[in-house]
Amino acid sequence: MFLYTALGDSITAGEGATAPIYAYPSRVVQILRSHGLSANGTILAQPGWTSADLEAAVFDNSLLPLAQAQAITVWVGADDLVHAASNVLRGVPFQRAASVALKRYTRDLALLLTTTRKLCQNRLIVCTQYNPFPNSPLAVEAVGALNTAIIQTASLSRCSVAPVAEWFRGRQNELIAGYRTGRLEDALHAPTAPVHPNNRGHALIAQGLVPLLHIDGIDPRRLT
Repeated sequence: MFLYTALGDSITAGEGATAPIYAYPSRVVQILRSHGLSANGTILAQPGWTSADLEAAVFDNSLLPLAQAQAITVWVGADDLVHAASNVLRGVPFQRAASVALKRYTRDLALLLTTTRKLCQNRLIVCTQYNPFPNSPLAVEAVGALNTAIIQTASLSRCSVAPVAEWFRGRQNELIAGYRTGRLEDALHAPTAPVHPNNRGHALIAQGLVPLLHIDGIDPRRLT
């Protein structure tokens, strides 16, 4: 049995997908099964979770899904940026708010990955964050800084990196539910912020993740 555990926030919880079966963690399991592999998945994720929330949830729940997993993915950070943005709206200078948020995020992510690595010696993969607002310079700067922190922290923790930001770059209008102009203002004028993958986006994420699991008998060329 191949056990896959997905840790994260709203994207991992399936936001943007029209049904749970279309969310990327379920899609990963479906792809594995379609290739004849006996596979199951476990999800630990909630909308709104920051890196600190995810870290706390890992320690508050059973560690068996981590210890028994053949592969674990970690995707968190967008809500850390949302909290930083809230501080900016309250008058904190952007650079200061971003610096504090990134330091806290890096600390939390490092602890989460170190703990997870001690429990699981198999595949541990950290996802970079795509930018849902590619036409806003502030979003480009903030998401870019977050991804630099993700890549550096993953390297120190001996984790692989899933370059989701690269998979989505230039294709946000196809892959994000409710995408409009790609500017931060879109989040203020829509009932639901256009930040989550649609079904096509979730499918693309799953197709990108499966080759990183390095499972014998699965040809990445057959996943497209």
